[in-house]
Amino acid sequence: MTPAAGMGLSRRGLLGAGVGAAGLGAAGLGAGISLAQADDQRVPFFGEHQAGIVTPAQDRLYFASYDLSTIDRAEVVALLQRWTAAAELMCGGEPLGDHDPAIAPPADTGEALGLSAAHLTITFGFGPGLFEKLGLAAQRPRLLERLPHFPADQLDPARSDGDLCVQACSDDPQVAVHAIRNLSRLAFGQAAMRWSQLGFGRTSSTSTTQQTPRNLFGFKDGTANLKAEDRAEVDRHVWVRRGDDPGADWLAGGSYLVARRIVMSIESWDRTPAGEQETLIGRDRATGAPLSGGGESTAPDFDATFADGSPKLAMDSHVRLAHPSSNGGAKLLRRGYNFADGNDELGRLTAGLFFLAYVRNPATQYIPMQSQLSSKDGLMEYLIHRGSALFVVPPGVRRGEYVGQALLG
Repeated sequence: MTPAAGMGLSRRGLLGAGVGAAGLGAAGLGAGISLAQADDQRVPFFGEHQAGIVTPAQDRLYFASYDLSTIDRAEVVALLQRWTAAAELMCGGEPLGDHDPAIAPPADTGEALGLSAAHLTITFGFGPGLFEKLGLAAQRPRLLERLPHFPADQLDPARSDGDLCVQACSDDPQVAVHAIRNLSRLAFGQAAMRWSQLGFGRTSSTSTTQQTPRNLFGFKDGTANLKAEDRAEVDRHVWVRRGDDPGADWLAGGSYLVARRIVMSIESWDRTPAGEQETLIGRDRATGAPLSGGGESTAPDFDATFADGSPKLAMDSHVRLAHPSSNGGAKLLRRGYNFADGNDELGRLTAGLFFLAYVRNPATQYIPMQSQLSSKDGLMEYLIHRGSALFVVPPGVRRGEYVGQALLG
């Protein structure tokens, strides 16, 4: 391989100073040892929509938010070109390429060598700050605003917002960490990580082939989540359509991503009687069935009452307040994960739910619902919302393009 072909042939090239997509093509990045052990472990990177949205939810997550370090549009384009080329290779189970050990660090950090692709998906998003810093006010989607401060929010600004985001999902945590680590290296000089979150144990299913998982409160979570197989509902509630926002038709085929870091008061919950837990959730803990009767997939009957006339589903139950019938028919495609980040100074577990949801319109699908939950949901006694962000997720990438090209190209 000639020096011009490799991504990692100079520290300057590796760290992204002025390197374009040409240095990340098949001649350079694709060289080396293949990581993939089986084709069925690979999720295609290219497509009409970005992978990692309706893709069957993997077991592990590494999510990262970045702040831009530059206001030069050309530098951001070069960064997105590098990220696109690298994401294609990593999702295909390939390392990031060749290098000259005499003058440069390894092009790939190496911790995923020998591992399969493990269904890795890498999904990119843009925050409001990107449009502000690059002078793209005219192309900024009108719904892309920082999320409001909801009742009971206790947000940490250092764990909120960001100009760019990357969601790496995989069935192997090391593969997900490898993806974010290498994308962060490629961003040096153009973007720096603002905050990140590791997740384990998905808290929703995005396919009818998957069972409903449980959150750290021990209850099934996301029973009524949108599923990829219901194309009509996904088209209606997830994908932005041309004409939704005439000033931002470049986003057609993309979506909005809501990210919320929710800390659970685990110790208090664990001392709460099981019957009270079920009343707060509105579902049977073991089966996931609504307390109005039936099985897990039975629709809740909000008119069902006990003999004394009191509702079987409490007025402040989570199921009642989060249900589409209480929110103008709005639905979300949830893709959250459990997390555990050690303990605080009092020895209490810092753990909870990293909530991720994809929506076509956050102003009608998420904000009204969260406003209602924050002010009325009895479960809020056990939840602390500590991080918050809203991003737009561009449509999928075709070969020869880079993510966000319709906006920046």
